[in-house]
Amino acid sequence: MIRRVITLFLMLVMALTLCACGTANQEQTEEPAQTDADAAAAETTEDAQAENSDAADSVFRNANIYTADDDNPTATAIAVKDGRLVYVGDEAGVEAFIGDSTEVEDLNGLTMLPGMMEGHNHFEAVGSNMDSLDLFWKPKDVILDRVAAAVEAAEDGEWITGSGWLNTMWDDTAFPTKEDLDAIAPNNPVLLYRADGHMAWVNSMAFELAGITAETPNPQGGEFVKNDEGGLLGCITDLAIDPISALIPPDTEEDIQRHMLMAQDHLLSLGITSQMDAGVSIDTINIYKDLYEQGQLKLRSYPLIYIVADTSNEEADYVRDNAPEGRLFDDRLLLQGVKIETDGSLGARSAAMLEEYSDRPGYTGEFRFTPEQLYDAFKLSYDNGYQICTHTIGDGAAREVIDTLERCEQENPRDDVRLRIEHFQVVNVDDITRAIEMGIIPSMQYCHATSDMLMAEDRIGQERMQGAYAWRTVIDQGGIIVAGTDAPVELSNPWHNFYAGVTRTNRAGDPEGGWYPEQAVTREEALKSYTSWCAYGQFEEDILGSLTVGKWADFVVIDRDVMTCPEDEIKDVQAVMTAVAGEVLYRRDVSEAAVLWHGDAIDFNSPLIEDGDAISVPVNDVAATIGAAVEVNDTTATVTLDDLTATLDLSNVDGTDYVSATELFEGLGQSVVWNDVSRTLSTSTLHA
Repeated sequence: MIRRVITLFLMLVMALTLCACGTANQEQTEEPAQTDADAAAAETTEDAQAENSDAADSVFRNANIYTADDDNPTATAIAVKDGRLVYVGDEAGVEAFIGDSTEVEDLNGLTMLPGMMEGHNHFEAVGSNMDSLDLFWKPKDVILDRVAAAVEAAEDGEWITGSGWLNTMWDDTAFPTKEDLDAIAPNNPVLLYRADGHMAWVNSMAFELAGITAETPNPQGGEFVKNDEGGLLGCITDLAIDPISALIPPDTEEDIQRHMLMAQDHLLSLGITSQMDAGVSIDTINIYKDLYEQGQLKLRSYPLIYIVADTSNEEADYVRDNAPEGRLFDDRLLLQGVKIETDGSLGARSAAMLEEYSDRPGYTGEFRFTPEQLYDAFKLSYDNGYQICTHTIGDGAAREVIDTLERCEQENPRDDVRLRIEHFQVVNVDDITRAIEMGIIPSMQYCHATSDMLMAEDRIGQERMQGAYAWRTVIDQGGIIVAGTDAPVELSNPWHNFYAGVTRTNRAGDPEGGWYPEQAVTREEALKSYTSWCAYGQFEEDILGSLTVGKWADFVVIDRDVMTCPEDEIKDVQAVMTAVAGEVLYRRDVSEAAVLWHGDAIDFNSPLIEDGDAISVPVNDVAATIGAAVEVNDTTATVTLDDLTATLDLSNVDGTDYVSATELFEGLGQSVVWNDVSRTLSTSTLHA
């Protein structure tokens, strides 16, 4: 640059000299003087253009950035050009990337992270659940009331469907019965999925339509659960669900597209920029392609081709006849993996175990494949170059999967196959070591531990718990973890999952000190499992997973520093901005405050009343959400939750009863935190 300045100076001096001489001999000097001046101006323009060629499309500065890049772990500014990061560093360095047309955003010290990568969910189901009965972790009487209301609104013979019930959350934790549903739905078939998706609760009409009786044999990989008298209980597991679910009119292509776009909006609002869809049909793969072609899907997706039961189906034929397509649509869509489901779930007692269930003597669960079927499915996928991702919950299934993968590798050695076991939930401790030594990648859901703790020890006993939800064991043996939520089995919220991994408690803070806390992960490990480790787990570490120059500019800005905030607040983190390839696709609307009960937003039927930082809430809406009892008189409301009672001053506005949010929650044994960035009031349980 200095050399260019000197050159320019000399040329200008020469031009001035020639101009001065022109008064004596204008004819001879006028044309050369004009040419040199033009040349000087041209060089000046070229210099400016050369400098401006480094200008970014956008710059985000004055931030607290955790990059998930071990070589450059923190920064304060990034610059983005053509969707990729061209600078990650400090404030002084980013100045060189700011040109006249660069959009510059000052983040005022907010925390930025790489975009959260959802390592295992069921994308379309996240959206479709918004269209069906919401039974997620609801009390049994609430579920029956919602089914009854749906029956009242339906025609006779119309199917009633929903999902999310979890019997371990009920006072009576026994599996529900068909008689429960028959009493309210005698003329409508009903199918309600348990939260894990591996059990369904149905009524007698559903059984009759499918021709299922107590004498119907169980299919491979499923069970028609019986009552004590040997009759049909009303609960069915895994592949035994298929004869009934096949009778339900399928969603149209338009329905599926709508559900996907609903799911995209939801995930972006949580800070998620990439999602792995754990098992889809070829038809759904084609819908993905259509939505990306139309520019409607912008979130990154890795849908796995779902080989359901054996190798004689459309999905297996596709894998047989087609090599993996890899990255498509500017790296928005990745097609190179298969999902093979080997067993059921622990909660449904359909996970395949090495030994009998502690709470069901003589029963070891269900293998969805025969050993030979499993080998055929693995070999087909492995030999055709696909990444194998297996749903595996029980230690029996885990051993069979590890043995079969080892056989495939021995028969056809390949470099860098990155075989994955999804869930890796209950695994014999020796098999954990084998898997890590083989380079198998566990894809685990931290929140499953804090949900399953209500029944896991009952199912398998304390001895087998040594290899259950064993995150610390995996990492300490040199493995990595790909994190995800398995939504809609759990809520999609990555911050709930992050919190479960770090604390080993549920969102109510139970049990105090954590459940098997020696298996907890650090915040740094939790972050990596949602970013760099997840990217490695799907062969995308060269383009995603950290804020590194050359990678796509996928990032989230959050309302507090998740790496240093009090542990109780991790679950309350809110995304305020989410970007994919530098394009901001979500900004939080802070025009109204939000109230979080243990990390989840309460839905209100009436607006909140705000007076500065004081918030009044509709007391009946809060009570209904948290399961509290409420009594109202003219001037006070008394709210009771478990053994705590709060009596509060009451105001009535437009027919709605309001109380102070802070006084209500503190009276129920909660700490209350206000976050001014996201304008959220959040609660955490205070322990004695």
